[in-house]
Amino acid sequence: MTTARASAIAAINTYRPTGPSWNFRETPTSELFGANVFSDAVMKDRLPKSVYKALQATIKQGKPLDPSIADAVALAMKDWAIEKGATHYAHVFYPLTGLTAEKHDSFLQPTGDGDAIAEFSGKELIQGEPDASSFPSGGLRATFEARGYTAWDPTSAAYILDNPNGTTLCIPTAYCSWTGEALDKKTPLLRSMQAVDKQARRVLALFGHKDVGPITASAGPEQEYFLIDRNFFFARPDLVVTGRTLFGAKPPKGQEFEDQYFGAIPERVLACMLETERELFKLGVPVKTRHNEVAPSQYEIAPLYENANIATDHQQSIMQMLTRVAQKYGMACLLHEKPFQGINGSGKHVNWSLGCRLGNLLEPGESPHANMQFLVFCAAVIRAVHLHADLLRAVVASSGNDHRLGANEAPPAIISIFLGEQLTDIFEQFEQGRATSSKSMGTLTVGVDTLPPLPKHAGDRNRTSPFAFTGNKFEFRAVGASQSIAGPLVALNTIMAESLDAVATELERATGGDASKLPAAVTALLQRIISEHKAVIFNGNGYSQEWHAEAARRGLPNFRTTPEALDQLVAPKNLAMFAKYGVLSEREMRSRYEIYMERYCKDINAEGQAALQIAKTMILPAAYRYQGELVDTAAKMQGLGQKPHMGTLDKLTKLVGSLEQRIDALEATLDHHGDGDLRREAGHFHDVVIPALASLREAADQVESILPDDLWPLPTYREMLFIK
Repeated sequence: MTTARASAIAAINTYRPTGPSWNFRETPTSELFGANVFSDAVMKDRLPKSVYKALQATIKQGKPLDPSIADAVALAMKDWAIEKGATHYAHVFYPLTGLTAEKHDSFLQPTGDGDAIAEFSGKELIQGEPDASSFPSGGLRATFEARGYTAWDPTSAAYILDNPNGTTLCIPTAYCSWTGEALDKKTPLLRSMQAVDKQARRVLALFGHKDVGPITASAGPEQEYFLIDRNFFFARPDLVVTGRTLFGAKPPKGQEFEDQYFGAIPERVLACMLETERELFKLGVPVKTRHNEVAPSQYEIAPLYENANIATDHQQSIMQMLTRVAQKYGMACLLHEKPFQGINGSGKHVNWSLGCRLGNLLEPGESPHANMQFLVFCAAVIRAVHLHADLLRAVVASSGNDHRLGANEAPPAIISIFLGEQLTDIFEQFEQGRATSSKSMGTLTVGVDTLPPLPKHAGDRNRTSPFAFTGNKFEFRAVGASQSIAGPLVALNTIMAESLDAVATELERATGGDASKLPAAVTALLQRIISEHKAVIFNGNGYSQEWHAEAARRGLPNFRTTPEALDQLVAPKNLAMFAKYGVLSEREMRSRYEIYMERYCKDINAEGQAALQIAKTMILPAAYRYQGELVDTAAKMQGLGQKPHMGTLDKLTKLVGSLEQRIDALEATLDHHGDGDLRREAGHFHDVVIPALASLREAADQVESILPDDLWPLPTYREMLFIK
């Protein structure tokens, strides 16, 4: 075995936890939760009463921020942070890389007499100035145009990030260019939340609800990820460079035994999970669930539902914390959608709903067929998804997610809605006239006297659906594990705003302000929506080939690849919709199209270059060595007068020749340039480079299957997935 692989296994075998364990008896979770957050309780305790009220009006009621309170908030925030050991503050923002960015500044200000004091002004709180030309802008900023601004988002709480050598005050911010155009993920998300609030308010007004407070989108993302030993990770250049394995023969055992899912969590993994949760609790992230996922060495962490903006910020913190804490336990966290070929990849199911002071607007209640308000909002979702399925596919498009969508592990690239038996039956009743009943939930009979009776839901769940109703929310299952949830939420909020706008307009016209006409108007609306948009409802097996054929007959789009999916971002109807609701201008939309298309090309190019380097410098030399050993063995046998068996040598010689040819073929594909046409370049990477990569992998994996273990240079799937 190679030194790197042997050292990795030895390190795993002798691993012992480091650092003191956390005693949850002495410090229960309730005391730990939000300890590092500049929370409502902290603000109430530290801010002048008038300042606190003004800030809460912005946070809880959505009123414009009063700039005059900034100095008082900054002073309280600084004193609180310094008491917790902070020496610096950081404006944290979310550029179009999809990652978290932060610019750190010291509180320290020289006084001019050789001393220094800690200062933090309202101006420094409200606005920062990172370089705008060094982040993706898609043409919104030229290289020489460097000015960009971070703007404090008071609706997302500041927090303290602990580090072994100190702490930092982190301030969530939006990020825009000198021209005011969005260069980040947060700005359009906040705009989309305003848009859906405005249109949902019109619908609720028709039902007699005037004072409902802010109507907010909520989100709860379920994060899947892999953990492998850090020694294996650094011995795999493909994982380091691209996040996924570009080579790797199928192990003797994969996930076919179905023994990983919800199995006992390995001790080291559980220790890592516990510390991750502890650190997230301190940041006020309401993580709720942890468990083994389907694939070996795959796991899941899921928080409770929150305001969509806060949930998005917290989701970035979850990804950061998973990566950071894993290192302490000698592991690497893999967030790529498909780190390992042949086993399930990782997604990020985003649970989405709308709510206000009245409660969850997608809560069916005890009698859904009679809950007109719920049915109107649910029908608006059906209409939105049917009309904008192309956009929902576009916002989950990436090179990594292309490996998942459509496989028997994730929803297909066809966007459809699962409603379940109860809601499907209700809408079918409306199509025929009006709904008079709802299927009852009933009780589940297990057949064991000592077990309690269990309430049975009115319908089953469907894990193959990309957009499924799950009781009082919709679960968008097509989002990739490494993605920010901001893009999908921007799309969901905006298409819902457009649909609620259409619904409100129709009902307003039909009723003319006469509340007595509302029931008949709602019935007519539901009948029309289900008649025109029922094609998007599908409760069956989304993995089946029959569904692909059926979806085509229904006219549902099926964009199988990232380039064709991203084209939908700049479709005229989508450009017009985002501009109409003030979420993204045409320039901002086109900039994102360019950034994401360029990212696709860069991803595949990096995979191609990494594959070439590994094949040339690691796999091919190992094959040559074994070839040489076989030739020497054959020569020695002939010298002894014995006829050697040449089968393995012949097979290896053919494989080496094939490997050399495929290396040359891949290298030739990477010499291509699109002559400035980004879409053509993306098409080349998909149509030419990816097949060449797959062809090279096929030959390399065959070489791995016959090489002696001591000659194979890379950690194997068997080692990475099963040695923990």
